[in-house]
Amino acid sequence: MNAASHVAPVITAPNDSLTHDFPLRPFAIRHMLAGHPLLTLPRIAKLASDMPRDLIEYNSGAASITQDPDKVQTVDLDPVEIVNRIETAGAWMVLKRIEKSPEYRALLEDTLLSVARARGFDSLEDAGFSQIEGYLFVSSPNSTTPFHLDGEDNFFVQIHGDKTFAIFDNRDGAIADNAQVEYCTTKHRNLRYDDGFKPRGVEYHLVGGDGCYVPYQWPHWVRTAGTYSISMAVTWKTPEVRRLNDLHTFNSMLRGLGLPQAAPGQNAAWDGVKLAFFRTVRGLVEPLRKSETMRRVLRRIALGKNANYYLKT
Repeated sequence: MNAASHVAPVITAPNDSLTHDFPLRPFAIRHMLAGHPLLTLPRIAKLASDMPRDLIEYNSGAASITQDPDKVQTVDLDPVEIVNRIETAGAWMVLKRIEKSPEYRALLEDTLLSVARARGFDSLEDAGFSQIEGYLFVSSPNSTTPFHLDGEDNFFVQIHGDKTFAIFDNRDGAIADNAQVEYCTTKHRNLRYDDGFKPRGVEYHLVGGDGCYVPYQWPHWVRTAGTYSISMAVTWKTPEVRRLNDLHTFNSMLRGLGLPQAAPGQNAAWDGVKLAFFRTVRGLVEPLRKSETMRRVLRRIALGKNANYYLKT
């Protein structure tokens, strides 16, 4: 592990879940990251001041589980103020792609290396952990993260405060069908929640030192309790997940042109043609994303005029 780590960021799971359930089903985990110096409010405030502004998303924590993304309430504070006033700010905030900081990247890699070794692998590569990314969440008391799905696997670790984390099985498409999965992958992550989904869900009550594993594209919602919360998502994308995300994205584009597509995996040859074309075009566009201004423009083109609502002009 990285010698610079303050504490050994070891993830453990009961009942050998890292072997038997990973990566197909959610399960509870324990970790040793609570109290790590990189995960304290003063250090997070510094990170917020150093990060590109478009990699910090925030809004009011007074959201509903079913939240229309076009009707999200904003908070009239800058990111550093939100961190410093999180107990009373009434806000929800995520710092995205924290692995761009070498210190945080080392923390993420050490955390996943502990999982790799627990599963019998000697390296991240052997364990299939690639495209490692981190997302750091700071939330005020009684804040809600709406029902949504994400395009990566995730070890979610609770650092401070307590919250409810509810995860739902959508493997048969009964919660989100193929069109909705495409939309969440390409447009906005939020989904409509229905109480009828409850039998498909499992709820974890998390305090500092707790966490859970969230499988790829399993919908979930999160709600903090009566104190502020710090938590982190340690994510990665396997080559198969990257392939599925690329196909969902291209299929969504074709659906927007009136050409709905079968789900990935139903026509392997056609999937290969679409994937090759999409990745070629994306390779031409990707250099533009190095500029924050162009990232804002591309986000607006892809997601609409309200896509950058959390960026002050």
